[in-house]
Amino acid sequence: MIWKKFTIETSVEAEDLVAEYLEELGFPGAEITDQVPLTEEEMKQMYVDVPLIPEGETETAQVSIYLDADYDEAKIEELKRQVDEELDRMEAYTSVGSKKITVTETDDDATWQENWKQYYQPFRLEEDIVIRPVWTEYDDIRPGDKVVKISSVMAFGTGTHETTKLCIGQLRKYLSDGQSVFDVGCGSGILAILSVLLGAGYVHGLDIDPQAVLSSRENAEANGLTTDRIAFSCGNLLAGNVIGAATEEEKAAAREAADKASLGSGIAAVNPVQLVDLALGDEDPVPARTYDIVVANILADVIIPLSAVIPAYLEKGGIFITSGITADRAEDVRKAMTEAGFKVLDTVQMGEWVSVVAEK
Repeated sequence: MIWKKFTIETSVEAEDLVAEYLEELGFPGAEITDQVPLTEEEMKQMYVDVPLIPEGETETAQVSIYLDADYDEAKIEELKRQVDEELDRMEAYTSVGSKKITVTETDDDATWQENWKQYYQPFRLEEDIVIRPVWTEYDDIRPGDKVVKISSVMAFGTGTHETTKLCIGQLRKYLSDGQSVFDVGCGSGILAILSVLLGAGYVHGLDIDPQAVLSSRENAEANGLTTDRIAFSCGNLLAGNVIGAATEEEKAAAREAADKASLGSGIAAVNPVQLVDLALGDEDPVPARTYDIVVANILADVIIPLSAVIPAYLEKGGIFITSGITADRAEDVRKAMTEAGFKVLDTVQMGEWVSVVAEK
């Protein structure tokens, strides 16, 4: 989709004030760009998973919002007028920078991808795992390395965040050669691809974001993996998807559990249909099946309702690996798993983040 990017050049001092004003106008979630380095504590609190190249610090900041096709020239000019007046008012008590406003058209997904490429560099995740963007070279490849090539970048799941590292450690511990893996919330497909490299016989990645699914497919192709080993589809397990249920009774029970679990989850309204294949525009071509391992690197507020749904996708004795859980929510996750019939096997903490593993 083509968007109009409305950008205000201001100061670091005023960036939050400008963003708050835009929210008052009905534009929540403004994008702020500055060169102020994050503290170590801020990095720990952020669920961002892309290594960045540091740049020089400046006093300038850009605050941007994205306008859809409904914003014609007249509406944009009126918005400019409102923002100009507010910046003039702010200037009476704080520095607001140049106050320059620019409006550009952009394909948001393509622009995002291209912008991130200049920052995303190869890195060694573990002693034998390397994440390498295909547009860069990396000379430190060692015998036995598992190299994951990245051709499409998403903000989550590139391997540097502690939650992803926790999942990888648990996959190493519980995954046996030839087993099947279901990656729920696959992001860029990094965990799914690594599962194949770690010995999985078949992996299915699922995400509620269609762009994540496209990104995952591109990355799998970059690694030479075909759909008989790894496949990705778009869907939401908290909206009644029951591909793991074999009988009509199991399907009905799964739907009931999903309906109850999805209440308050915040994502139940996303794609409330059976799994959709983006290429075919049809139902998911992956056969209905259960898996030896389900991995979910999401957040506690999603994992808790998922715990009532995941058993339908697991073999008896199958393993549910979770991460993205803050330490203060770990007990809530363990309780939800136990209530869903799981046996909690393992809890591992890294920094502020926790992985909980359970058996069906």
